[in-house]
Amino acid sequence: MSKKAEDFDHWTRTEFADLNTALEELYFAQDDRANVAGVGDQFKQRLLEEGRKHIAALLREGNTDEGFDRGFDLLGNVGLYMAACERHGITAAGRDQRSPLHEASALAMQLGASLGVTPRFATSHLSTHNRAVNGRYKSFTTLEDEYIFNEYNTLAVMAYKRAADALLRTLPLGVSHPVTRDLLLAARDALDDVIDYNERLFAKLDTQRFFYSVRPYFRPHRVGLHVYRGANAGDFAGINVIDLLLGLCRADHAYYSQLLVDKFLYMIPEDQAILRDCMRRRSLMDDFLAHGTECRAQAWYRENLPIFLDLCERHGQTAAQHHDQLVRKFIEKPAEGLDERYHENLTASGPPLSVLLSSLEKLRDLRRAADRADIPSRHVDIARLRASLR
Repeated sequence: MSKKAEDFDHWTRTEFADLNTALEELYFAQDDRANVAGVGDQFKQRLLEEGRKHIAALLREGNTDEGFDRGFDLLGNVGLYMAACERHGITAAGRDQRSPLHEASALAMQLGASLGVTPRFATSHLSTHNRAVNGRYKSFTTLEDEYIFNEYNTLAVMAYKRAADALLRTLPLGVSHPVTRDLLLAARDALDDVIDYNERLFAKLDTQRFFYSVRPYFRPHRVGLHVYRGANAGDFAGINVIDLLLGLCRADHAYYSQLLVDKFLYMIPEDQAILRDCMRRRSLMDDFLAHGTECRAQAWYRENLPIFLDLCERHGQTAAQHHDQLVRKFIEKPAEGLDERYHENLTASGPPLSVLLSSLEKLRDLRRAADRADIPSRHVDIARLRASLR
């Protein structure tokens, strides 16, 4: 890493987080906590100018070809800066025709294009690819609730990845292999961990602090001419690998395939490759269905299938937990009392909250194999597999 990149990284980990924290404390002390206009302008100006100084120096240096990890880390720092400017009203995606952060946009687009990712910060910059220095990783603020949110999200992402990895390892073995049982159990245990981490997050995270002091950094913002949606907790391959390999969701269904297309560039290239490969694979559910008639009395079938069905149930439980508990408590409920003039900036993905909730409900019910005729649910197939064990 060059000296200028090191200096920018140090600023992101120190003064940047301190300035954001000072601003969040000012906003939170107001009667109208959603208002940022005319509040803490001295801190905003420092944030704008100090960040621009570091980024302009990096552009002049032109030394961004230092391998994927360093390039991706630098993109994260630029992205955090741009997201903070949007959060504090320094920029506004709905107002500006082009991002006024010219240097940051130029560097972000150069890095994003060369790395094969979207030119803004992504979930992985705050989770799986967030290097800690002396025990402290990068964050927007130093608020306890942001640390709680980041750490439990990261734990859940890692657990999803463990489950996905176990399922990927079943593919060359097949559903009847003796070792497949242990891989399915490992995946099930990992999803139990997701459920546990979500419960802990639900209990520990303060609703008001999350809604007003953490969530706003994940809004869409412009890079150059284009508006890019905010980072999403699901922007990694693992959760979709589980969807596809269990067979609960299908890559050839228009709604679900659109979801995959929209998220590809928000994932690191390694995840993109894994997900593309999974999109062409036959699911474990279809394998079990193909064996059901002739093998239902076989020991392997009666041993492996119940674990697979438990695994499907756990995956549905994590989806219901996210939608029915986390989204409801931390976004939907507090939004009910929000002044309408702030509704435009409610969601990270851009659409109105009602549209987002409807989409999330559909995804939840696909993962739950719910009894719905308006989506390609595997409810009937799950029932067939359960019946084959009787």
